[in-house]
Amino acid sequence: MKLLIFLVLVGFTTAAVYKHSLKWRESTRSRLIKSGKWPTYLKQKESFRSVKTHGKFSSLKTVGQKVYDYDDAEYISMITIGTPEQSFHVAFDTASANLWVPDSNCSNECPDDCTPPHFCFSSCEKTCCRGFDGTCESKYKFSSNNSSTYMKIGQKWGIEHYTGSVSGFFGQDTVRFGDVGADELVIPKTVFGQATYLDEKLAYYHQFDGILGLAFTSIAINYVIPPLISANNQGLLDKPIFTVYLEGHRGQDNVPGGMVTYGGLDTENCGDVIAYEKLTLATYFQFKMDAIELGSYSASQGWDAISDTSSATISGPQTIVETLATAVGATYDGQYDAYFIDCNVTFSEISITIGGRKYSIDSKQFILDYGSICEFAFSSMNFGGFGPAWSLGVPWIRQYCNIYSFEKQIGFAPTKN
Repeated sequence: MKLLIFLVLVGFTTAAVYKHSLKWRESTRSRLIKSGKWPTYLKQKESFRSVKTHGKFSSLKTVGQKVYDYDDAEYISMITIGTPEQSFHVAFDTASANLWVPDSNCSNECPDDCTPPHFCFSSCEKTCCRGFDGTCESKYKFSSNNSSTYMKIGQKWGIEHYTGSVSGFFGQDTVRFGDVGADELVIPKTVFGQATYLDEKLAYYHQFDGILGLAFTSIAINYVIPPLISANNQGLLDKPIFTVYLEGHRGQDNVPGGMVTYGGLDTENCGDVIAYEKLTLATYFQFKMDAIELGSYSASQGWDAISDTSSATISGPQTIVETLATAVGATYDGQYDAYFIDCNVTFSEISITIGGRKYSIDSKQFILDYGSICEFAFSSMNFGGFGPAWSLGVPWIRQYCNIYSFEKQIGFAPTKN
């Protein structure tokens, strides 16, 4: 009996709540729109989408067919890996499920099919064709030789991005969420990806080292258990949840961007929980969305939606997005694949109905200000009928804290700021 009581007490002392600050960094998309280079970059992305994977990527196993796009990613978190700790800036993503960072051996090793010059220049990265080296030099890289807690797994992995591919092998080590010396969430024996190939655009354009995926194991590459689910399985979290609060950036770069609370609610930045909704699928954090309204316009077909911290917009069916854009006076620009809007325009709140409850979002959340021009923060999305119809990104999460539960539900609470 004494032993049982001791074990129960130990269980309670190891489970806790951790707060993890986020930084707001200007996204690749925002920087390229400001500089006028986005149309050229967009053409390169479209070209990549039309080319089938070749060489070493063709045999890599992937689970879940979403192709990830981090050009919108703005919210960056600090993590460390290994003993002693090695620090990395990672994009915080609730719509993917793997953690990966560049490995110390990361280079521009290219697919074998890129060797013939006539094929290389039409279908491969220029670093593969011109003998360039060091595409990972701008990133922090993980050195397994410098970690006493590291164990190599060696299984290969690869992920397609709209801007290129990344691949490598898996290793296992201690991962910590938070800055060195802070109150860190320490997760022993975490399996993570060590990227040995990182294509040029991923390396040079994005202001982060890797990706921290927080969705479910079912969409993880090779079904690797995601770090936070591993933490929950090890009894490290007080509750099987994490709460995300996102701040506005007020036109400044590299500034505080919000807070993630692991294992509990964020009572400092978030109000009372309005409701919890059951997930329709434990892949992404996917749930039923009933309707969307703006003024006298309403669409209420009912769809699946996901909550996505790595998207700067709300994405949905093209016909509905076009109607909303027209209603607020936004004009579509095909070169930029964006709806531009008068920076000083005012319009009524946009409401989203979930679980029979109406959630209103202030119009200011939908104006992305690039200085001389502004964008209406809606975009079209097409999963081909095999996935969610809506992706509720930053405009939604800035208005309502999202509480992600590994018990297959999601909650919403108004932000206090």
